Amino acid sequence: MKTYYVDYMEFKTEYYFMIRDKEDMSILPLPTKYLKHKMKSNCSPNTVRRIAYALSYYLNFLEEENIRIKEVFKLSYMEQHEHFTKYLYWLKAGNHKGTSRTPNNNTCNAYLNMVFGFYQFLLLEYDIYDNLKIFNDGKISYQNAVGVRFTKSVKVFGGYLPSEESHGKSIEKENLIKLIEGCDHLRDRLLLLLIANTGFRIGEILGILYTKDIDFDTREIRVTYRSDNANRARAKNAENRSLQISEGTFEILQYYLSENRELLKDTDYLFINLHGKTKGKPMTINGVYSVLKTLEKRTGIKATPHMLRHYFANERRAAGWDLLLIAKALGHKHISTTEAYLDVRTEELCDATNEFYEKNMDLYRIDDFL
Repeated sequence: MKTYYVDYMEFKTEYYFMIRDKEDMSILPLPTKYLKHKMKSNCSPNTVRRIAYALSYYLNFLEEENIRIKEVFKLSYMEQHEHFTKYLYWLKAGNHKGTSRTPNNNTCNAYLNMVFGFYQFLLLEYDIYDNLKIFNDGKISYQNAVGVRFTKSVKVFGGYLPSEESHGKSIEKENLIKLIEGCDHLRDRLLLLLIANTGFRIGEILGILYTKDIDFDTREIRVTYRSDNANRARAKNAENRSLQISEGTFEILQYYLSENRELLKDTDYLFINLHGKTKGKPMTINGVYSVLKTLEKRTGIKATPHMLRHYFANERRAAGWDLLLIAKALGHKHISTTEAYLDVRTEELCDATNEFYEKNMDLYRIDDFL
């Protein structure tokens, strides 16, 4: 039975996550302090939310094992190793959610990594804790987008579950068209098309301000990092970049702005709620998933924003885009170094974008959608 759960509160434009005891509703100070630290460290709200759930799972595991965090620090090397390995298999069995649907190994390992981050915070914040004994010194090698290899020292745990190869799932072009045709509102069609046009993350899409982030002369949409968006949308890695959209999608964008000008005049956000108590307010990530769920029931096609992002990458690669251009467009975290080294300019992206749109006009025909 779950003893601890995740809660949150809103203060101004920030969301603060906390972990509560289900019995008396009290807030657990140590994990909640860590979550506040992560927010203040400029982690996105969604990242902090995932960490919060990972910690709640672990705290429920501790409760089942009848052991406290202070006691874990005092365990011997073998006992610590057994403890965290047992936690991984506890997750793998689906005990964290009380379901037979089990996560893959990579997800379990990620949850444990988040728990280790919490332990590291306790070690640095309080003198009463010792380092965990199960970490060994290790080295990892990796290479950047231009093939330069680096090596760095890290603390590693030898008890992770075997890594499973994971391939991001894309959506087929035919299914994307069916989803777009299944939309009741122009807003939802525009939402799907913009992600397919740009490959932007959903937080980046929802953070677009039509008054500031759209160049109506060049049809470029800019990703602008802001930490105070009212809908908690946020660009990743505090980055700014831009990409051009097709003429057809741009016409739909203009039509959407005109059709909803009364609602949009009181906000700068491009995507807003069209109905209910929050009518006119910025659309949230939950709202996007609600739209996709409705479309799934209507069309039988399951889609996520990340699948549309993969669609963008796969279609551009099939069209002959260089991998570096795709990486730049997707905003991968290492791209700033690659960008400076190779001097990839926005004009190159625009040229490649125009060539792609000319070859794929059937997807972006505005007449079918208005």
